[in-house]
Amino acid sequence: MTSPVQPTSARSSSRNSALIAAGIFLSRLLGLLRQSLIAKYLGAGLVSDAFNGAFKLTNFLQNLFGEGALSASFIPVYASALSRGDEKEADRIAGAVAAILALVTAVIVALGILLAPFVVELVVGGFTGEKLSLAIRLTRILFPGAGIFVMSAWCLGILNSHRRFFLSYAAPVFWNVAMIAALLFYGPRRGEVDLAVMLAWASVLGAALQMGVQLPSVFKLLRHPHFRPDVGFAPVQEVVRNFVPAFVSRGVVQLSAFIDTRLASHIAADGVVTLLQNAQTIYMLPISLFGMSVSAAELPEMSRDGGGGAEAFARVRARLNAALPRVAFFVVPSAIGFLVLGEAIAGVLLEHGKFTRADTIRTWAILAGSAIGLLASALGRLYSSTFYALRDTRTPLWFAVARIVIAALLGYLLAFPVPRLLGLPAWTGAVGLSISSGLSGWVEFLLLKRALSARIGQTGIPMMALARLWGAGALGAAGGWGAMYLLGGRHQTLRGTIALLVFAAIYGAATLAFGVPEARALAGRLRRR
Repeated sequence: MTSPVQPTSARSSSRNSALIAAGIFLSRLLGLLRQSLIAKYLGAGLVSDAFNGAFKLTNFLQNLFGEGALSASFIPVYASALSRGDEKEADRIAGAVAAILALVTAVIVALGILLAPFVVELVVGGFTGEKLSLAIRLTRILFPGAGIFVMSAWCLGILNSHRRFFLSYAAPVFWNVAMIAALLFYGPRRGEVDLAVMLAWASVLGAALQMGVQLPSVFKLLRHPHFRPDVGFAPVQEVVRNFVPAFVSRGVVQLSAFIDTRLASHIAADGVVTLLQNAQTIYMLPISLFGMSVSAAELPEMSRDGGGGAEAFARVRARLNAALPRVAFFVVPSAIGFLVLGEAIAGVLLEHGKFTRADTIRTWAILAGSAIGLLASALGRLYSSTFYALRDTRTPLWFAVARIVIAALLGYLLAFPVPRLLGLPAWTGAVGLSISSGLSGWVEFLLLKRALSARIGQTGIPMMALARLWGAGALGAAGGWGAMYLLGGRHQTLRGTIALLVFAAIYGAATLAFGVPEARALAGRLRRR
């Protein structure tokens, strides 16, 4: 019944996810350059800890109010109005949501600036003295930029609903460029504290550029928007109603990240918060490129396909089951790479200037711990997006609560008592935090999978398909490790780059030899180009 539709839908979704991945790739590539320059000029010490602790708050509003909660509640309702051809209703929804979001965000930003000492205490309660004072100062600078990020997420929702995917995900390039310019200009000329302050101001400027570059396209798509908080309009009420559990769900996830940061701030070693932030930046790359790109492309399409009845569920199930292997094809080797070749990855990206060889090894250890839950976190985004497309934002909330409780309890045990019992250095507590986050991610993923399969029918990736991916990844990792061993005396950047290229080449060849459909499709696209 759905077979005539599925091939076209799959091609469309694949193209959309490729556009999103291209935009994210450009942004993340510059983000890695930004992080590399921060490591070069700030290293992993007091000032870098203060900056990364304050920087965490910038991501808080962006993720809490922005992309996650807003996409979950706004896109399904707005895309549904567009699919019916009701542009007047769509414009009314968009304008009302923008007005409500702007009012709420303005209040929160004002409170964040006024209550910065209290906010910093909540997030990095282990900071004291100069580190605490600097974190408060940087937080006050960064908070307005966080509010701009929220409105930028509204632009993303408009563009994605109209299938304009590339611009919204490439827009952060301008944010990264502003920060990179500040690092290149002030890095060699200023001390660490002054550089951190200039970098915070550059982040705010970059946030304004990120939103500004999207606005012309957004206003071309909106015919007659009215920016007033039209809370009496039924579709807007549905957005607000769905936003609350999505907001709480994203808040729970953010709270989990905050708990990790707060626990890390109590670990008796300077630089731990920075090492954890660096590892998380690298860890998020495959999730953003592949998990986020596919789920973001699927959400508007699933929202159009969704509805009640077996036929609608069959369409959504077909989309999900086609998308899952596309994500796994890239995320499985990423997890293996973090575990086996994390030294090469961290060395190439971060080991410059004040970021030492010892910092690289510690970052590798944290990355290896996070590799445990990488696949679960990436696939979990797809399952959550499917629930959102079905206009169910409550079920993912309860599973997110379960995740945070497990992560908090396990994180405390693995960050403090376990290292002491084993006689390990204090910094290894950060490895325990990444392990606990990964294990709790698997719990959330399995709960999501079971609940969704019970609702729409069996979902997932065949075991044999996963076995091929893991087997190809193991072969690639063995080749990469061999290259690292043979090039032991070479410069770290050259050695690591060659090892990663060998790993990627062997994985690609092995998946082709094993007949993995995603590998053959990718090879076909490359041949055509």
